[in-house]
Amino acid sequence: MPTASLLDRFLDALLPLRPRAVWAHGSLAGGDYQEGRSDLDMIAVLPEQVSLRTVRQVMTLHRRLRAEPLAAKLHCSYLGPATMDDADRSHLTWAHGRVMRRPVTPVTRRELHDFGRVLYGEAPGGLLPPVPDRQLDAFVVRDQRDFWRPAVDKARLWRQDAWVDLGLLTFARATVTLRDGRLISKQEALTELAALGAPAEVVEDVTRRRYEDPAPAGDAWLARRAELTRAYLAPAIDALVATYG
Repeated sequence: MPTASLLDRFLDALLPLRPRAVWAHGSLAGGDYQEGRSDLDMIAVLPEQVSLRTVRQVMTLHRRLRAEPLAAKLHCSYLGPATMDDADRSHLTWAHGRVMRRPVTPVTRRELHDFGRVLYGEAPGGLLPPVPDRQLDAFVVRDQRDFWRPAVDKARLWRQDAWVDLGLLTFARATVTLRDGRLISKQEALTELAALGAPAEVVEDVTRRRYEDPAPAGDAWLARRAELTRAYLAPAIDALVATYG
């Protein structure tokens, strides 16, 4: 299978960096992975701090994987020993075909503790500190308030599948985390959206594209879907933040 082949090549290519651990999180770890549609979200823990030489090695590694099917969907953050405990610290990351820096968030860290998949080396519990509920909840509220709520006001974004999907699913997952203190998969989030009063036709659209037919829609539906999604998310996020913030 393309996923297994890519992961095997990725792990082999990582060995010169002497990783202490390689973990999967997200859909691949949570049991909701859809080959060809889901991202492959990885964390690699390195034995030394990330240097300029490490950056060059990481860039070369990922560029050599480009011929592999699904390589564009493989994203990995690289953690060094001195900074890996800091959830606010940004780490070297390969994503969307380029090098960047971004944090390994409290949500990702909790995922790793709860159901992270060990691909190589030590388990998350032996290397990452636990994520207190207060820290997780504070991050989830901040993400909804400071990132997603302002994004809802940018109409041009919401004609894109990715914004509709992630906006709705992240809101549903945030609601369950704050309400029940647990993380849920994207599949569970789709079920939760119906109970939260999300527009049924939009939820059906997300479900179809994720699990059935990813064929693109026409302009009329894209415009209507954007309006429905924004009209739902704006007050829903405001209410969530007011309740838990």
